[in-house]
Amino acid sequence: MPALRLVLNILWLVLVGWASALSFAIAALVMTILVVTIPFGIASWRLAVYSLWPFGRTVVPSPTAGTASTLGNVLWFVLAGVWIFLSHMGAAIAFCVTIIGIPFGVAAFKIGLAALAPLGKQIVDTDRLIAL
Repeated sequence: MPALRLVLNILWLVLVGWASALSFAIAALVMTILVVTIPFGIASWRLAVYSLWPFGRTVVPSPTAGTASTLGNVLWFVLAGVWIFLSHMGAAIAFCVTIIGIPFGVAAFKIGLAALAPLGKQIVDTDRLIAL
């Protein structure tokens, strides 16, 4: 399985991962420069890294997340999350039209779901998650 994940990650990176990560990184840079939105910038950086190499990793709630993360996620959802989610769902559906694109469609679904409410979440390797 690790060899298959590597191949899928490389194909993802070359085909769409770089563009997805670049868009999240640009948004993160802008949000980090606007000091008030630094928590959203950190979440965007996390999504940028996740969208570069999604296979073999997943999003889990952070054990230290609190009320501020929930309030931030509500604001994120209203201003950006729903639009990012819809764009990733469109890509996921387009990928799933072909049989060979289904793994990429699943990855796009995962990234879209992570983008709905990214605050108070962390990205972990699925192997590490199973070990816990």
